[in-house]
Amino acid sequence: MGGRATDLTSQFSRRLLLPLVFISGMASLGVEFGASRLLAPYFGTSLYVWGVLIGLILVYLSAGYVIGGRLADRHPREEVLLQITAWAGLWIGVIPLISYPILLLSQQGFKELSVGLFLGSLLAVVLLFAVPVTLLGCVSPFAIRLLLRDVETGGNTAGRVYALSTAGSILGTFLPVFWFIPTYGTRPTLEGFGLVLVAISALGLWPWPKRRFYAAFAAAVIIAWIFLPSGIKPPQVGQLLYEKESAYGYIQVVRDGTKTELILNEGEAIHSIYDPQTLLTGGPWDYMVVANAFRPAQAVEVPPKDVAILGLAGGTSARQYVAAYGSGVDVTGVEIDPDIVDVARRYFHLDEPNVHPVVADARYWLDTQAARYDVVVMDAYRQPYIPFHLTTKEFFSEVRSHLRPGGVAVVNAGRTATDYRLVDAIASTMAAVYDNVFLVDVPAFSNTLVYGTTEPVTMADVEHNLGLINEPVARDVARSVLSEGRLRVSPYHDQVFTDDLAPVERLIDEIIFSYATGH
Repeated sequence: MGGRATDLTSQFSRRLLLPLVFISGMASLGVEFGASRLLAPYFGTSLYVWGVLIGLILVYLSAGYVIGGRLADRHPREEVLLQITAWAGLWIGVIPLISYPILLLSQQGFKELSVGLFLGSLLAVVLLFAVPVTLLGCVSPFAIRLLLRDVETGGNTAGRVYALSTAGSILGTFLPVFWFIPTYGTRPTLEGFGLVLVAISALGLWPWPKRRFYAAFAAAVIIAWIFLPSGIKPPQVGQLLYEKESAYGYIQVVRDGTKTELILNEGEAIHSIYDPQTLLTGGPWDYMVVANAFRPAQAVEVPPKDVAILGLAGGTSARQYVAAYGSGVDVTGVEIDPDIVDVARRYFHLDEPNVHPVVADARYWLDTQAARYDVVVMDAYRQPYIPFHLTTKEFFSEVRSHLRPGGVAVVNAGRTATDYRLVDAIASTMAAVYDNVFLVDVPAFSNTLVYGTTEPVTMADVEHNLGLINEPVARDVARSVLSEGRLRVSPYHDQVFTDDLAPVERLIDEIIFSYATGH
């Protein structure tokens, strides 16, 4: 009877091998996407963060393949594989809880400009994924060893296991991206993958000794879930009003005094401000409203009638245009993230009837439009990291084709007090497309506005037109441009970014590193 019970136990566990392979493949990709979104609010989503993450995940999987193959030859038993996946599931389930204080250290490191603390936190979090991903890498070679009965059919067995693992990986890609993360968040997604992996492992181990020990892993994951902090990331300043992980990134709304601020992704830049006590913010959005002055000298002021804003965010720039020119201006604001548009309406009072939000990628939207505008504002940049396809000569040419004769393109470029390399790159690229390029610094922010003209324009033309502005809001901005903004013709004619080569992320990383290290 004892031998029969053992055979039945082995048969039951063997029937779980292929489902285990599928779920392990699903968990390995789910963990990779979960890791990227766990890091995003603190380290961003730049090409380099993705490169480090994917590269190390592949290292961990490769180590798992080797270790799994050797373990399978030494201990070719189902319960050993099930214990491996149970530990992997437990580790995945507790990562969100363990990583939270480490991620807070990275935030403190950036605030204190401590490169060692910041990068050390990044490495520590990525290393947290070494154990579960390595253990998941053990699954396929181990399962092949257990399922292999005849050398003549070994290829078929290996092919079936890897096909099933890959099918699981496909599902592990689509589920987090299109459902779990946008609906429930990153940390519940990781908890869910860990719990499923622990559950099937404990089910397979149930007939074996110590089954209750491994079944308790599920309770440990659930407890870790319960004790997770309620928020994703505390604000650096002010009071947190709202936060969410959308399909495109991390969104945070903070109240600082009388101001409501929109913070995105790693949170080192303010993307929109609403202050009910003042129309002007002192930020780059104010300086966008005088863009129509960058044209040949006019006899009278010429207010813009049609404005397109690529990167609506919380709608600060749109609201400034309405404050300056009232119902006489029609504003179309393009924003890729529908959740940000919802935030703009709820917290930033984006309710002006002549502002028309459009949910779309800015470049794709331009490609589908025939309309032409007096001003196109490009505030689409999720600083400090910028989508490279919005910094190229081809993109700026597309923008120019949507401008009326005399129209102006405006780009909001980030910088430090002394490092203008990003301004240089954007202005140099725009100089290859526009007749003249002008620069205006924002005194209270580390930003420079870059204006590109579609007709030959001189400095005297711009100064003359700024002096004509009478609308109170725009007039105050015009005075600031002339007195504080260091209005000047762009001196930059260096590398031109193209769709084929636009190393904007490397450039920004170098700027951030130089700023943090004081070099």
